[in-house]
Amino acid sequence: MSVDTATVKKVAALARIAITDEDAARLAPELSNILGWIEQLEGVDTAGIEPMTAVIPNQLRLREDVTDADPLTGGGIRDALMANAPQAEHGFFTVPKVIE
Repeated sequence: MSVDTATVKKVAALARIAITDEDAARLAPELSNILGWIEQLEGVDTAGIEPMTAVIPNQLRLREDVTDADPLTGGGIRDALMANAPQAEHGFFTVPKVIE
């Protein structure tokens, strides 16, 4: 597929990017090359190949979602935190409405 300068200017206008005529002339062959690579990829037979998210298998390292009762490590101090809140309701911080 060939991309001309008019197409580059139209895409730039749709993306709200200001480009000069020289930039459009320079980008046209680059975009044509990119679309050529995509056409080459479309020709690859991927039947029977499962989609993957990474090249190597990886597992997320998860920890238990527990709250420690020790105040130094962050648990069991809700009442002390709520005492500093300008407004609190049902054990949560209350904030004013931002969007009308």
